[in-house]
Amino acid sequence: MTAPLASFIRPSIRDLRGYVPGEQPHDRRYIKLNTNENPYPPSPRVIEAVRRAACEDLRLYPDPSATELRCKAAAVYGLSPAQIIAGNGSDELLAMIVRACAGAGDHVVYPMPTYSLYDTLVAIQGAEAVHVPFAEGFALPLEALAAAAGRVTFVCNPNAPSGTLTPLAVIEQLARRVAGLLVVDEAYVDFAHDSALPLVQRYPNVVVLRTFSKSFSLAGMRIGLAFADEGIIAELNKVKDSYNLSRLSLVAATAALTDYAWMQDNVARIRQTRARLLAGLRALGLEVLPSEANFVLARSRGRDMGTLQRRLKDGGILVRHFDTPELRDAVRITVGTDAEVETLLETMAPLLERLD
Repeated sequence: MTAPLASFIRPSIRDLRGYVPGEQPHDRRYIKLNTNENPYPPSPRVIEAVRRAACEDLRLYPDPSATELRCKAAAVYGLSPAQIIAGNGSDELLAMIVRACAGAGDHVVYPMPTYSLYDTLVAIQGAEAVHVPFAEGFALPLEALAAAAGRVTFVCNPNAPSGTLTPLAVIEQLARRVAGLLVVDEAYVDFAHDSALPLVQRYPNVVVLRTFSKSFSLAGMRIGLAFADEGIIAELNKVKDSYNLSRLSLVAATAALTDYAWMQDNVARIRQTRARLLAGLRALGLEVLPSEANFVLARSRGRDMGTLQRRLKDGGILVRHFDTPELRDAVRITVGTDAEVETLLETMAPLLERLD
């Protein structure tokens, strides 16, 4: 008798609750404010570079080392190419780090609530996630994180889903005190006013992650970069898929860095709209923390905001709700265009009045 297919899967994987990404509808009828995509297009240089590459040698494998992209990134960010590794989005880089550093029973530490993919990656490895609650206002629990003595400590900064930014001085204190690797996940940092990237040159245990999905408007291309000591990068290369980025992704990312000013202009527009969104949500009576990302977390204490999320969807607007004890009374809202934000606020006002 043939064994059930599930019997071939490791028990830890069978018991795993996989990461659930934000909804990606198959039609265009929604105002989509649920997955922190950039509402503005990438640079025309990116479009032209991808068009040229699509007409060239797609029959050939891409550069497994992403040499041109790493050299361009080194020039833009002031490091050496040997301090950079490219990934299929920063998600793959996170997976590489956990795969390389954490084995069965090893502690991987991070403040909560934060990016829920961390839990999934740790569980896949059979490592142990150590959750340290944020202090009031999503202040980083520095002492508790350092005391947890993880082989890896993750800090998403600005944090998702709160949008709050931990000051660089606090991140540096943590770098001095953690026992293992400190990974600063800066997916949203271009919307903020500070970055931990300078720490890479001063602390050999610091890794900084970036993505092209948010500020560079390239979520569909799946490109990320990790910056770290050359020795760490060399070890991460051992667990990287051979050809983890397509030829189109590589040329898109390189072109995006060539037109850095285009990204900065889009970021400035999003920051301005973010301020209007914050003010509008607060005028509706919601509690909203200061955000340094391209989204905000809006909270109504004691109410299940999943109801609001569903009613907004019925009205053609997608926002993100996390059905967990810490976040059930909140929704995360991506900063869209001015027109999209205005429509959201107008739609929310009567819905909040009827919310239980």
